Amino acid sequence: MSRIPVPRSGRPVAVLALAAGLLGLLAAPPGAPTPSPRTSPVAAVAENTATVFYWTKTKNWTAHHLHYAPDGGSWTTVPGVAMEPACTDWVKKTVSLGTAAGLQATFNNGSGTWDNNGGRNYALGTGNITVKDGVVAHSDPCADTTPSPAAGATVYYSTEALGWSTANIHYQPAGGAWTAVPGIGMQAACAGWWKREIDLGTAASLRAAFNNGNGTWDNNGGSDYTIGTGVSTVRNRVVTAHAADPCAATPPDTQAPTAPAAVTAAADGVSVLLSWDPATDDRGVTKYQVTRTGGSGGTVVTDVASTVYSDTGLAERTAYTYTVRAVDAAGNVSAASAPATATTGDRPATPATGKPLATDPRKDPIYFVLTARFNDGDPSNDRGGSQHVKSGNAANDDPMFRGDFKGLIQKLDYVKGLGFSAIWVTPVVLNRSDYDYHGYHGWDFYKVDPRLESAGASYQDLIDAAHAKGMKIYQDVVYNHSSRWGAKGLFVPTVYGVRDGQWSWYYDEKQPGFEYDGLTIDAKTGKSYYNGDLWSTAEPAGNTCVNWGKPTGGKSAEGYTVYNCQWPSPTSGMFPKELYHQCWIGNWEGEDSRSCWLHEDLADFNTENPTVQNYLIGAYDKYIDMGVDGFRVDTAVHIPRTTWNRRFLPAIQERVTQRHGAEAAKNFFVFGEVAAFVNDKWNRGSVNHSAQFYTWKERKEYDADDAKAALEMYDYEQQQGTGNQPTSTNAFLDGNSYHTPDHSRFSGMNVIDMRMHMNFGDAQNAFSNGKDSDDSYNDATYNVVYVDSHDYGPNKSSERYAGGTDAWAENMSLMWTFRGIPTLYYGSEIEFQKGKKIDCGPTCPLADTGRAYFGDHVAGSVTATDFSQVSSASGAVATTLQQPLVRHVQRLNQIRRAIPALQTGQYSTEGVTGGMAFKRRYTSGSTDSFALVTVSGGASFAGVPNGTYTDAVTGDVRTVTSGTLSVAAPGKGNLRVYVLNGPGRIGAAGPYLK
Repeated sequence: MSRIPVPRSGRPVAVLALAAGLLGLLAAPPGAPTPSPRTSPVAAVAENTATVFYWTKTKNWTAHHLHYAPDGGSWTTVPGVAMEPACTDWVKKTVSLGTAAGLQATFNNGSGTWDNNGGRNYALGTGNITVKDGVVAHSDPCADTTPSPAAGATVYYSTEALGWSTANIHYQPAGGAWTAVPGIGMQAACAGWWKREIDLGTAASLRAAFNNGNGTWDNNGGSDYTIGTGVSTVRNRVVTAHAADPCAATPPDTQAPTAPAAVTAAADGVSVLLSWDPATDDRGVTKYQVTRTGGSGGTVVTDVASTVYSDTGLAERTAYTYTVRAVDAAGNVSAASAPATATTGDRPATPATGKPLATDPRKDPIYFVLTARFNDGDPSNDRGGSQHVKSGNAANDDPMFRGDFKGLIQKLDYVKGLGFSAIWVTPVVLNRSDYDYHGYHGWDFYKVDPRLESAGASYQDLIDAAHAKGMKIYQDVVYNHSSRWGAKGLFVPTVYGVRDGQWSWYYDEKQPGFEYDGLTIDAKTGKSYYNGDLWSTAEPAGNTCVNWGKPTGGKSAEGYTVYNCQWPSPTSGMFPKELYHQCWIGNWEGEDSRSCWLHEDLADFNTENPTVQNYLIGAYDKYIDMGVDGFRVDTAVHIPRTTWNRRFLPAIQERVTQRHGAEAAKNFFVFGEVAAFVNDKWNRGSVNHSAQFYTWKERKEYDADDAKAALEMYDYEQQQGTGNQPTSTNAFLDGNSYHTPDHSRFSGMNVIDMRMHMNFGDAQNAFSNGKDSDDSYNDATYNVVYVDSHDYGPNKSSERYAGGTDAWAENMSLMWTFRGIPTLYYGSEIEFQKGKKIDCGPTCPLADTGRAYFGDHVAGSVTATDFSQVSSASGAVATTLQQPLVRHVQRLNQIRRAIPALQTGQYSTEGVTGGMAFKRRYTSGSTDSFALVTVSGGASFAGVPNGTYTDAVTGDVRTVTSGTLSVAAPGKGNLRVYVLNGPGRIGAAGPYLK
């Protein structure tokens, strides 16, 4: 039963004071405010009045009453005084307050429906007051608009980024007096804009500040605004004088874009790579039309979103001519560019055969490998690099580049035998660094690193081999940065080099015809992989590096002089600001985290620049064409969401659709690393740096310039705060029912579940934290969930997880049954390198780290007949396959694969008691999969559908007739999965699932 709220005076109500209104009060239902006691009359000294305006549009009431009490006075008799029509969607009432400086008020429809401000009543002042959907302001919404005299100002004020429901202008004509606070009300002009025409008399300008009538001000940071005569707009603290009416109808767009310039075409086998400079348009170019002529196919026109296009599958030794036109949103088409012609060569001996498997990614548990550390199939491509001896790797005969695609192909059956149907591989592009085995120091983004490939075991061969076994390949990609030596084809810095003992490993003499590929050693010196292409002792033309070649005053560890411009950095001036950012990150949750360098080895791309965008889009189109099934996006948080949503994500979708079809594009899995190493729902309160933020589309328009848009979005979303972010029910059941998810606002990027990752020191914490965040993702059923990785363990530990075998089993049982996609870092199935520091760079041997070589544990032969099914194994891998967590993950994969609810289902804990217990359901067509799950502990499920439930772990059968099922605790790491009309026990009992 609702409690009847009393006015905020809080004084006791006298019986006699209630008598007059008793019948009316008894007739009022809960929610009507109780009148205050009457007070002794006081002689009026001055007469105060209040004109109360009430917004009616959202109420649908047929009558409106104001029930009020002047401050210190008594309440009117319920239901109060009738209000009268004022203007469209407003009613009003002017009341006398005597000497009172305000009043308390509530509103009702005269028939028992009340608005009492959620039980608090409204505290109102004197003069004109508006009450609109719970917001109190001071203005007259029905004020007549009087035409401005010749010396007048028409002021438009934008509240689009503020969320105000009303606006006042408080102003002072030049030489005149300020209006009384809060100023005069502005009229709604159009969406996001308010307007006021002001008579300035003889004044030529005014000073102004704006407020929402409820104490929130915009006074231009304390400086106020100076506004002249005529029409002016004020938007995001910018005054535009003599402005166009922002609410005027937009004239039709009849102006075509300029023709694209600098079109180039380069042939590679039977493919042609086309690029051009962006066209310009008064309102923005939306796409390009590429027209190809030549060959037997006639004229072909293709729509492209970026300024890079790769045309593949052409005829051999054939000339093709291309022209490009730009198209704007209105459909205006530019003139054609100047033609560009390229002649194809011979078709590669082994044509690309890759095509993504294009199935729902939630069905595919992921096995994550550092390719260079997993299994060595071809020792001839092993490379130790310049740090081979210094790191201690040489003493272990363990070159940093050791594993390769051939080794991974050889062990696909091992991964399949574990039950995994997707493999996440570290970046494959050619790296350039002195310790770059991990792949995150990209240099030539258009070339696969030769240290990973072998004859008959190219990257394409790996993709095709995995697909042949029903397994996906997710490629780790980096859009945020290159190596410190730049990016080939975009910009490579020239450094000052002195060829002495300190630098001979890098600053070798340039050899004609010898090009860096990470694999080939300079025949002249017999030791370096580099060809001197970066260094110069002579200052190059156009040099921007400060103090070129001058000693810094410091010495290296070897005692050599250190020179300026010898080592690239963001502040050295060696990188053009158009292509690379120029600072170090100072605030990891601030705006500079997207516009500064993470580390000296990671030169930060200016991803808001079209040239950079096109370079990266063109590069990753290559791998989409090869048939990869998705991208894991490194350092995604360091690129603004606007840039992802405008440029990179649409480009991915466009390319996959173009090459492989709409179904492949729908299921091309993009999951971003939005690193947030905290245990709260929102990363230190910064929405722009929280994982779930990246799963949403933008909710407003920003500047056409991507750099400006990034700043506008950052400011806008920070002002909105964590409490005003979009929410979703896509991960949650509606009671016991599955509902079709709404992905209309999905950005195209899913994310790694950083919050669960950070809390996996204890499975219960991970579960609780995961649930708490799930309403803020677009769809948390697509979250990638892991315990540890090549970077961190739980709670930002720098060591591989060492919680014990039982804890590992419990974590796995949760990951494989709760929402999201379970992911295992290579070797965790045998607690490989548990407790070891994950990464110490070249300061210690890799063999001592969490990135140690794993191949010794999978040596021998293994054959998988199906997922989680090994028909034969010999050698060390046979021993590995008998380890308790291996058997545990094999069966978990069997169970998950057999129960659709555990793969793609929504979940709920409604009516569920127990620590880690939940229900999941997935319904589609003839499939209706409903499961009750508890991990480690006992649980009770109430209000579930009646019927027959079978536990997938033990085969136990329960018949539910009263909507309740109780489960005893199975023990740590074990679980129970009772499935309605389920298939029975799945798999054989193991060390934990029994």
